[in-house]
Amino acid sequence: MIITLSPCLTPDHVTTSPSPHWVLPFAASLSEPCQHALPRLADAKALPHLRRLLGQLQESARLEGDEYALSMPHERVLAASMGWPDQDGRLPWAAWWAAQDGVALQADAHWGLLSPGHWLMGRDHLTLLDPATLDLSEADSRALFDAVRELFESDGWTLIWGASQRWYAAHPSLEGLPTASLDRVIGRNPDVWLTDHPQARTLRRLQSEVQMLLYQHPINDAREQAGLATVNSFWLSGCGPTPATVALPGHIKLLDHLRAPMLADDMPAWLDAWTQVDNTVLKQAVQALDAGADIRLTLCGERHAVTLGPTPVAGLGARLWQSVTRLTSSRSGPDPVALLNSL
Repeated sequence: MIITLSPCLTPDHVTTSPSPHWVLPFAASLSEPCQHALPRLADAKALPHLRRLLGQLQESARLEGDEYALSMPHERVLAASMGWPDQDGRLPWAAWWAAQDGVALQADAHWGLLSPGHWLMGRDHLTLLDPATLDLSEADSRALFDAVRELFESDGWTLIWGASQRWYAAHPSLEGLPTASLDRVIGRNPDVWLTDHPQARTLRRLQSEVQMLLYQHPINDAREQAGLATVNSFWLSGCGPTPATVALPGHIKLLDHLRAPMLADDMPAWLDAWTQVDNTVLKQAVQALDAGADIRLTLCGERHAVTLGPTPVAGLGARLWQSVTRLTSSRSGPDPVALLNSL
C-alpha cells in the first residue's frame, strides 16, 4: 500500500503544508441495488467534476482488500494517515470516537466501542439496523446504558457513556480481539460477522444477556408503542489501546455524504448524494487543480480504495504545459463507472 500523506518539499527544501486530500467512502458497492444504480453514472452529463479529475489525475495508490475483511477500506486509509498499524479488525476506533466525544479513556486499558442497536429478526436471519436511524435520545440512551452497566461491571468490565449511539467498554479480553467494523455489519446478519476468536465467547454471552435484559425494558415498551425500533442488543468494534494519534491530519477531509444512503440501500438518495458531492466538494477540487494545487482524492468501495494524485512532471516547461492542458482538456472526461466498479 502506498498512501502519500507526507508534506512535499519546495525546490529550496522548505516544508510546506500537505496537499489537500479528500477521502470518499461508499463510492460504490457490490450490492445488487448499487450495481443496478451505477450505470446511471455512465451518462456523459453525470458527475462532470469527477470526470475532470479522472482525466487529469493518475492513480497514485491502490489499497487492496476484499468484501469479507473486518475493516472497511476507508477505515484503513484513515488509519494509515494517523500512523496506525494496518491490522484487519484491530483498528482502535473506540479511542478515536472517544476523542470526538470528549471522553478520556484510561490509556493502559483495552477499549471497545459499544453501539446500542436493533437486531431485526427476519424469517431466516438477523439484520443489524443502522443505529443512526433509531432516533435514540440522550435520556433514553443513558437509561439503557445504566440498565446494562451493572451486567458488564459484575463481569469485570468498565463502561463509560459517550453519546447516544456510542458507549465505551474496557476489559482485558479485548486485547488483540478482532472485530468487524459497524459500517461492515449494518444491513447484514451480525451473527455472520462475530469472529470465532476465543475471546469472542464472552461477547456472545453478553449480547444474549443484554437482549434478555432489555426485552421488556420500559423504554423499549414506550418505543414499541410509538412505532419505533427497540434497542435490543449492541455491536462491539474498534477495540485496542489508545494510539499515540487520535486525530486526522488537517489536510485529510472525510466526506460522509454517501454513507447513510448506501447503508440503507437507498440508491436514488445515493445518486443524489453523488451529485451533491460532485457539485460542491469535487467542484472545489477541480478549481484547486486548475489553480495549480496538488490535490488527492481517494475513492473507497467495500473492497478497495484508489487514490488519485497529480501526474509527476519535471521542469518548468512541463509544469506550464500541464497547466495549459488542465485548462483546455475536455470537461466531460472519462466514464467513472469502470473505476467505481473496480472498488
